[in-house]
Amino acid sequence: MKAKVDKETCTGCGLCVDACPDVFELDGGLAIVKVNPVPSASKESCRDAANSCPVNAISIDE
Repeated sequence: MKAKVDKETCTGCGLCVDACPDVFELDGGLAIVKVNPVPSASKESCRDAANSCPVNAISIDE
């Protein structure tokens, strides 16, 4: 599984970091993916992060 953040869409709200800090972090006010592929232990929280994004800036490639 790989995660991607669309920097053009991201608003930097940080909900993804709250949901899955192992995969996402804020950098310069926008979310970035800090590890790809997503570790097995973080897959569910990564999906939760994508689902919680208010602007749908996170995509997941299973």
